[in-house]
Amino acid sequence: MRIAALIVAAGRGTRAASGGAPKQYAQIGGRPVLSHTVEAFARHSDISDVKVVIHADDRDLYDAAAAAAANPEKLATPAIGGATRQGSVLNGLEALAASPPDLVLIHDAARPFVSAATISGVIAALRDRPAALAALAVSDTVKRASSNGVVSETIPRAGLWRAQTPQGFHFAPILAAHRKAASEGLDTFTDDAAIAEWAGLDVAIVEDTSGNIKLTTAEDLQLADQQMKSRTIFEPRTGTGFDVHRFTEGDHVWLGGVKIPHTHKLEGHSDADVVLHALTDALLGAIGDGDIGQHFPPSDPKWKGAASRLFLEDAARRINEREGRIINVDITVLAEAPRIGPHRPAMQALIGEVLGLTADRVGIKATTTEGMGFTGRREGIAAMATASVLLPGVAHE
Repeated sequence: MRIAALIVAAGRGTRAASGGAPKQYAQIGGRPVLSHTVEAFARHSDISDVKVVIHADDRDLYDAAAAAAANPEKLATPAIGGATRQGSVLNGLEALAASPPDLVLIHDAARPFVSAATISGVIAALRDRPAALAALAVSDTVKRASSNGVVSETIPRAGLWRAQTPQGFHFAPILAAHRKAASEGLDTFTDDAAIAEWAGLDVAIVEDTSGNIKLTTAEDLQLADQQMKSRTIFEPRTGTGFDVHRFTEGDHVWLGGVKIPHTHKLEGHSDADVVLHALTDALLGAIGDGDIGQHFPPSDPKWKGAASRLFLEDAARRINEREGRIINVDITVLAEAPRIGPHRPAMQALIGEVLGLTADRVGIKATTTEGMGFTGRREGIAAMATASVLLPGVAHE
């Protein structure tokens, strides 16, 4: 399933920023606001593509912000916005329609503090509903004022929510709803969930955190800058993993997610990919979250014959949900045969795709055991892996 993030950054919002630049390009924590926002989605393991909708005059500002964000390989060419936010979103959806994703998450560029948990929550809600939005329950007493500034009524707050972003949708229905609204000349919707509601789509609410604020004023930017600078520092973690599988009758092995012709296959409940199993354990070890057997027990028939990529994706998700960053991984394969060298680039590409790493951050080596031990006797294959991860640690004073 492909899930795209559409970041709306075409607004002018100059009153909040210094120097006359739109607020999404103001500096907080040493980088543009947009850079932080894009990175929140690009680092999320479930997001496959990130497209930003920008103003036609802001390409240079966008390029600088994009260059400062992590996982640039997920960034697609930006779309050009319209006269209104609603028009900008439609332009972004139309740009995505050339290669349509299954789901799309629409998010305001001026919300750089969105958490991975909120993104995951909106995605999860879309399993059962066509639309979902992050929202906060109204906790204050709400008053309605008359035209002369006098309270006319107190509105019961039970069931009231403050709509935030991201707002998630199945792609085809939200594109159709936006197109219909545009064709009927309706351009006063204040968010995409309102368009979905108008089109008859059920919209689920996903409770958000108070930290997902929208930066609106110059004071907001000052506070956001302080918050970014005082956020938790990243603490380096290292995890190791080891796995071994014996040979059995067959004609290929799976190593590093790559199918390699061989005289035998590896025996195991899943596809017995020792490389991905060892790497999964290394990542889980780095965050102290058990091991592959705990999360995917071989006694569960659900995982019989499963592709080990699923296990690696789950480990990456667990790290992302902790706001962690995978820095690099290193794997050593112990085997007399098959040869690993010809397949190294394909393994690096697959592992890099799953973990959001470039090839130079995915080390894959192979060695024989000089005819000694079970690998030397060609009874099986073993793999060792190491993973380096950064996790939020101790806060700055």
